[in-house]
Amino acid sequence: MKNSRQLWIIFGGHFDVDKKNKRLEEIGEMEALAGFWEDASGAAVIQKEKSLLNEVVNTYQKVADLFDEFEILNEYAAEGDTDSAAEAVEAFDKMKEALSEAEQKALLSDEMDTNNAIISINAGAGGTESCDWASMIHRMLTRWAESKSFKVSVLDHQYGDSAGIKSVTFTVSGNYAYGQLKSETGIHRLVRISPFDSNARRHTSFCSVFVSPEVDDTIEIEVLDKDIRIDVYRSGGAGGQSVNTTDSAVRITHNPSGLVVTCQNERSQLQNKMTAMKVLKSRLYEKEMEKKRAEQAETEANKKEIGWGSQIRSYVLHPYKMVKDHRTNCESGNAEKVLDGDIDSFQKSYLQWRALDSDE
Repeated sequence: MKNSRQLWIIFGGHFDVDKKNKRLEEIGEMEALAGFWEDASGAAVIQKEKSLLNEVVNTYQKVADLFDEFEILNEYAAEGDTDSAAEAVEAFDKMKEALSEAEQKALLSDEMDTNNAIISINAGAGGTESCDWASMIHRMLTRWAESKSFKVSVLDHQYGDSAGIKSVTFTVSGNYAYGQLKSETGIHRLVRISPFDSNARRHTSFCSVFVSPEVDDTIEIEVLDKDIRIDVYRSGGAGGQSVNTTDSAVRITHNPSGLVVTCQNERSQLQNKMTAMKVLKSRLYEKEMEKKRAEQAETEANKKEIGWGSQIRSYVLHPYKMVKDHRTNCESGNAEKVLDGDIDSFQKSYLQWRALDSDE
C-alpha cells in the first residue's frame, strides 16, 4: 500500500497493521488447536483480543483505501475530468470522517481503555428535581451505548421518592466502552424550568457520574476478608417471584477505602455477591490509578476531582439551549440531541484535551 507510510506518521505507529495481522494469524492457529474451545474463559479472552485487533485493522484499512481513492481521483481531476472532481470531493469528505474515527481509536491507548465500563449515577441535593436529572443522564448514557450496539446491564437501581432515580449502577459492555465513557466522570449540571414546579420557576440540579473499567482475572486486586463487611437485605423494585421476597440483595462495604457497592439484579444472593465484588475491585483499581495520576501531576488530579460545585458539564435548557463541557469548552446548541445520546463530540474533545494536557 503506497500510502501506509504517511498514515503511520499521522497516527504515530498506533496502527501497526503488520504486527496486528501477525497476531491475528497466531490467534487463528490457536483456534484450530484441539481443546481450544473447551476452555471457555480462556477462549473468551482470546476472542475479545481478536475483536479489538480486527477493529483497529479495519479502521486503518478503511482510511488507507479512502486515502488511495482520493489521490487517484484528484489526479484525474487535475487533468480536467469534471466527474472525477466531484467524486474526489465526496471521497475527501468520507476520508475526513474515517480519519476522525481513526484519530479517536489512536487516542484510546490507556491500559484499560478497551475494557467494559461500570457506571454509577447518584442524584445530588434537591429531591425530585435531582432524581429526575439523574434518570435523564442514565437515559442519555444508555441511548449512547445502544447506538454503539453495546450491551447494558443494570446492577443496582434505587428509585426516587416521587420520580426519577436516587442512584443506579450499570455495566456497558463493548470494545473501548471504558475509554469512551471515562469522559463522563464528574458532576453534571442541569438548568431548566422545572416540570415539578407549579410556578414554572427555573431550577438548577446536579448529579454525579463515576465511570470505572471492569477488571478481569488478568488484573490482580487483593481484597481481604477482614477489610470488608457484607450485608444482605431484601431487594426493592418491581420484583417478580422471589427476587424481592428473599434477602438476595448484597451490600459490600470496604472499610479501608470507604467504598460501598450494592447489587440486587440477580435472584441469587451468591450471584449478587460475585457481581458486587467485581464492581468493588473495579472501583479499587480506578481509585489506585487516580492516586498514581495524582502523584504524577497534582494539577491534573485537581481538574478531575469530583465535588459539588465543580461541574464538568452544564446542560442549559432555559433561557437558551446549550450544552457545554467546562474542561474542553466543547459546545452543542442541540441540547435535546445530546440528551438523546449524541455525546461523541464531547468524548472526542475530552480525549484530545487529555492527550494535550499530558504532553505539557
